Amino acid sequence: MSLSFYNDLTRKKEPFVPISEGKVSFYSCGPTVYDYFHIGNARPFIVFDVLRRYMESIGYDVTFVQNFTDVDDKMINRANAEGITVAQLAERFIAEYHKDAAALGIRPATIAPRATEHIGEIIEIIRRIIDNGHAYTVPVGADNDVYFDVRSYPPYGKLSRQSLDELEAGARVDVGESKRDPLDFALWKAAKPGEPSWESPWGRGRPGWHIECSAMSSKYLGDSIDIHSGGADLIFPHHENEIAQSEAANGGEKPFVHTWLHNGFLLINKEKMSKSLGNFMTARAALEKYPPLAIRLFMLSAHYRSPINFAPEGLEQAAGGVERLRNCWSAVESAKDSAAAVGDSHPQGDSHPQDDAFLTTLAEIDRRFHEALDDDFNTAAALGAVFDAVTLINTYLRGEEKSAACLEAAEAAMRRFDDIMGVIGITDENPAESQDAEAKEIRRLIDEREEARRAKDFARADEIRDALAARGITLEDTRHGTTWKRK
Repeated sequence: MSLSFYNDLTRKKEPFVPISEGKVSFYSCGPTVYDYFHIGNARPFIVFDVLRRYMESIGYDVTFVQNFTDVDDKMINRANAEGITVAQLAERFIAEYHKDAAALGIRPATIAPRATEHIGEIIEIIRRIIDNGHAYTVPVGADNDVYFDVRSYPPYGKLSRQSLDELEAGARVDVGESKRDPLDFALWKAAKPGEPSWESPWGRGRPGWHIECSAMSSKYLGDSIDIHSGGADLIFPHHENEIAQSEAANGGEKPFVHTWLHNGFLLINKEKMSKSLGNFMTARAALEKYPPLAIRLFMLSAHYRSPINFAPEGLEQAAGGVERLRNCWSAVESAKDSAAAVGDSHPQGDSHPQDDAFLTTLAEIDRRFHEALDDDFNTAAALGAVFDAVTLINTYLRGEEKSAACLEAAEAAMRRFDDIMGVIGITDENPAESQDAEAKEIRRLIDEREEARRAKDFARADEIRDALAARGITLEDTRHGTTWKRK
């Protein structure tokens, strides 16, 4: 199966065909850095991080751009309230974003541009929009606002599937705005006292929110890009406005984005997150309550386009899933060590009939994993395949007869699923490396326990078992030797 996505622009599932063969230009909306990002934002950050990882794992060269909005009304208000500059506020919360993103296993973007570092590009794209007849200026004292003329762009509404009449019914004019039509939106805002501002052809001012993404995506990815992603709440007006201003700037010669992807809402106890409901939660607060890998696995447990309910029972189940993955790797390592310690009853390379069935089933599970992700990035089904593999491997390792060949196959399978866990982002390290020191220490203690038992020093043997149990390690004595797993 070839890679396909449900494109929110066309409202249908389509095969993915990149603009340039083997390369993917991918823009994803980043945070406005006036505070810690909330747990709802964590969902697109995690989901589209995994999509990027998967596309790289199947051979694409992905340029992933995620911006920081580092100037807007919320930032100005908070900076003024704290008596600091907007730039200082931005520096603080960009650093905090990186801390929380790293804890959640979110890789840094290929390019992470800031709006205030691209004022020149923003001014240039606004100039092109005006020159093409799609924007106008409104005097505000000695300076000017610049507005996009929505009615000059007939395709407006094509992403959100709303007509101009429907949009006009819900439109409003904010205090101080002098735009011609309630639907028009600001590209440039005239300077106000106490706000950061920059020189422009229209006087001093600062960019509107929507224009920054158009300017930065075109700078780093070109006028037409493969994928643009974000939360469903951004479809209108943010992404609708991005399309209009970007295509107005290039004269309508190219589509701004070929494939639009939007994740569903994250609910808190089955309600939309809202400060007024008292269920608002930052990612930082969530990380203080739940293991970070459990949060990550939870976010992938539903299809990205579906809503997902952030509740304790779901997080506990995800934490158990992370532990199952880790325990499976430990069981394979332990079985290998035991076989080497006592000597396998079958010559190296021999296999049993069940070995072939084991390997065949693993290959089938691997195929299911890829089919799930190729089919509109179905992480829920892909995780189902991963846990089927864990069950299969654990069942095999509990068997009494294990050939050397199949133990090697089990290890190879876990290394393959380590690659898969790298795609999922459950671990960025190779388990064979990250757990190597601990595994060696556990094996050393097990060997010491075996020596104590042979010497009939049962007090020492029990002391070692109890010490390992206190670390969450359970021992199982079999005729092939002692195996271990985490509780």
